[in-house]
Amino acid sequence: MNRYRHEYKYMINRMEEDILVLQAEGILERDCHTDPGGAYIVRSLYFDDYDDSCYFDNESGSDLRSKFRMRYYNSEADYVRLEKKSKIRGMTRKESCILDPEECEQLAEGRIPEIKPELSEKKKQMFLEMQFRSMIPKVIISYERIPFVYAAGNVRVTFDRSITSSGDTNHFLDGIYPERPVLQPGYSILEVKWDELLPSLIKDVMQLNSLQWTAFSKYYMCRMYHL
Repeated sequence: MNRYRHEYKYMINRMEEDILVLQAEGILERDCHTDPGGAYIVRSLYFDDYDDSCYFDNESGSDLRSKFRMRYYNSEADYVRLEKKSKIRGMTRKESCILDPEECEQLAEGRIPEIKPELSEKKKQMFLEMQFRSMIPKVIISYERIPFVYAAGNVRVTFDRSITSSGDTNHFLDGIYPERPVLQPGYSILEVKWDELLPSLIKDVMQLNSLQWTAFSKYYMCRMYHL
């Protein structure tokens, strides 16, 4: 994904989540990668430099800013992506590449893999930028996601709950690490992402005008517990 997309986030309580999930089921399609219960677990390892520049850029709301993360789903650490997420004027862009097992191990240990000629141009660019910015592992963020999609406008609606953080970055790939809850019990994050136009049907059915908008950043909130 090379274009910037709109991204709105809302803090909701469990009652609001239950209602909105039912509303979403009436007009949206379930993401095809979910389990029979309609969800999956997201596990991400976020990187920052020695000065925690990504954290402080987020705190100050700097434009343009970007951060790197490794990500896999459920317990399937044999399929890991390296992602770069950039943000400007409230819009986001995500670039990604698939990592091989050796690259995963090296990055999880804080070592940027060698930039070999046979690598894709995208992977070369990402490794080079990580080297230049001295990116090292900082925090693991995990949560359960209930995702929906809507073809018109390339809309994606997700409910993220049970968000936890862990500073035990060495165990990111084996999935065995202590976790600390980030949100108050009973709260979750609703995210709505789209390309150019958000259909009014979704605005109305998801009651977006009546929800509490938030600039919530999972990375920022989780790092607060470890700085």
